[in-house]
Amino acid sequence: MATTPSIPSHIKAWVYSEYGNTEDILKFESNIPIPQIKEDHVLIKVVAAALNPIDYKRALGFFKNTDSPLPTVPGYDVAGVVVSVGSQVRKFKVGDEVYGDINEDPLDNPKTVGSLAEYTAVEEKLLAHKPSNLSFVEAASLPLAIITAYQGLERVEFSAGQSVLVLGGAGGVGSLVIQLAKHVFGSSKVAATASTGKLDLLRNLGADLAIDYTKEKFEELEEKFDVVYDTVGRGEIERASKAVKESGKVVTVAAIGTSAIFVKRISDGGVLEKLQPYLESGKVKPILDPKSPFSFSQTVEAFAHLKTNRAIGKVVIHPIP
Repeated sequence: MATTPSIPSHIKAWVYSEYGNTEDILKFESNIPIPQIKEDHVLIKVVAAALNPIDYKRALGFFKNTDSPLPTVPGYDVAGVVVSVGSQVRKFKVGDEVYGDINEDPLDNPKTVGSLAEYTAVEEKLLAHKPSNLSFVEAASLPLAIITAYQGLERVEFSAGQSVLVLGGAGGVGSLVIQLAKHVFGSSKVAATASTGKLDLLRNLGADLAIDYTKEKFEELEEKFDVVYDTVGRGEIERASKAVKESGKVVTVAAIGTSAIFVKRISDGGVLEKLQPYLESGKVKPILDPKSPFSFSQTVEAFAHLKTNRAIGKVVIHPIP
């Protein structure tokens, strides 16, 4: 097992020991045992971590039947530096800058020590080398959202020349669906919805048609789409079904138990590697909320901001002690 000196036995982290609202249950701890790595794991010194809605939904106990046992250090998205590698690790060495979504299945036994900690242990296959042109903050913002965006388009066999309508185009996933559809999959037309102040962002991301959902009903557009990609949930699916062509598909990452195709993301470092050329060329860009990064001590406030559903792009924590 390759390792570097001066790795502590105990670390600082944000932890909760009961389910509830993050603002009530999340506590700063300075004496958490450092996670032990298995043969196929690497230990990462965390530099930046992004927050996602699944973090606060997990804290509320939405999937406690399949969750790992409490107490929990939340956090799925990570960017950092490898400080130790298991005996079977071949892709990474100590000192490598990496990023990834640390939980292969988001709902089934996610790690008890997530990325809101000084160190976290992750399977090699879930990580990729950090694109050289991205900061740690930018890299941390990507994995969960870009893998979700990519797997949703892949699931409906989206291909060059097809059109797509993205519901929630300014959010963490939606902002990446626009870019992937346009620059990776070769979409003929990308439309997207957002509120009035975010329409320019949609256009800058590559949307051909930016729809103000406060003033227009997307389902009443004369034009219909090959795919409607829902990142919003909350009753949008019935409306979405009126916006697709007869042979079209509605895909959602936000609503379970509907007529739409639901995509549950599976973390995969291979997807990040596949998209690396598009990230390094600047064709696909991370979108950070203007308030990001929040400092480690502001983690509770960062969750409160994420919960408003008004964040643009991603909410990121940095630096992490």
